[in-house]
Amino acid sequence: MGTAKIGGDKNKIMTTEPLVRLDQVSKIYPKLTSSQDRLRALWGVLKGQEGYSGYPVLQDISLEVYRGETLGIIGENGAGKSTLLKHVAGVVKPSAGKVQVSGRIGALLELGAGFHPEYTGRENLQLSGALMGMSDAELLDKLGGIIEFADIGSYIDEPIKHYSSGMVVRLGFALITALQPDLLITDEVLAVGDESFQKKCIRWMEGYLGNGGTLLLCSHSMFHVQKLCQKACWIKEGRMVSYGEAFQVTQEYLAYHEQKSRQEAQPQAPLSSAAYQVKALWLGDNENNELPLVSMGQDFKISGELYSPDDRVPTVAVGIIRANGTEVYGFTSDIDGFALNRRESKRFVFALTFPRLSLLPGRYKLCAHAMDPEGIRLFDVVEREFQVVGRSRELGVCRLEHQWHGGLP
Repeated sequence: MGTAKIGGDKNKIMTTEPLVRLDQVSKIYPKLTSSQDRLRALWGVLKGQEGYSGYPVLQDISLEVYRGETLGIIGENGAGKSTLLKHVAGVVKPSAGKVQVSGRIGALLELGAGFHPEYTGRENLQLSGALMGMSDAELLDKLGGIIEFADIGSYIDEPIKHYSSGMVVRLGFALITALQPDLLITDEVLAVGDESFQKKCIRWMEGYLGNGGTLLLCSHSMFHVQKLCQKACWIKEGRMVSYGEAFQVTQEYLAYHEQKSRQEAQPQAPLSSAAYQVKALWLGDNENNELPLVSMGQDFKISGELYSPDDRVPTVAVGIIRANGTEVYGFTSDIDGFALNRRESKRFVFALTFPRLSLLPGRYKLCAHAMDPEGIRLFDVVEREFQVVGRSRELGVCRLEHQWHGGLP
């Protein structure tokens, strides 16, 4: 397999040497079904050899990540994503291949990793900070800011064993913010903790990346990968099956799961009244009539209504998907700088038009997602099918404006 090289912002000065380099990395865990197997594996470890057979967790992974670049690692549970990050963090050694990493690393891999349950939060910060390479003076200078970011109150002087999972994540992430690492590695850290802290983490990460930070993010949230990462790689059964622009790779991954789950689809549980919801979605022409059919090249209007439990202006995400599962286009109101109009208390409406619809004939599905005002979390989705009609011998999903010329310009 060739090497995947992450391309960052063209305005940034690229170093000649990568911050992270994985060269044909493979990892095999032994099959330990008997005491003899365990003894054989232990003997191999003591001799510095891994000549046993077992389960291949990673197979021939090659990557290069340069300073200032962002890479999302996606895949199903058990695909090898966390193992890949552990290799980069230096927690695990490969069975084959080479891993090279330079600079200061900040890693959030497992809940509570590196924290001693009997020590207080303050003591763990001091110990972990020292292990990460922070000097006594640096720790003393930054300790107050770390504690303020974690925002766990008097629990900072309580043993970690009394913490909730969310409090442990707060403490770990707060330490990383003070470390200001050259490379930040996170494994589903945004999936734990309350919503307000997740938003605080996202804002900090956006600032970190804006200042030239480097990120390896493992996540099941395709939205977070698209929002934070330039590139993404999809790991399946230990192999890299897709690599490229984050949006393209995540769309391939979502299409794969859409196809996989069609026969396993189950009815969705009703949403709580405390969640952002799509209350209505209409497809219609300029007179707002029902429009299951739309002619290619005709204006196509949609409108809808969202519910906001806290009366803040929500974000709406709109996507168009072809009947075969191919994602055609997607965007959000916050990216476009549009604020939904307040209809009444906790009710917000929107309307938008696709002028001279460029979709080629076929069946499509329009999806409207209700999101929080920050455009971070997806809460609800409503889908409507429609069909584009017309005569065309063009190929693909949309018509692109083009002009023919008689010769060289």
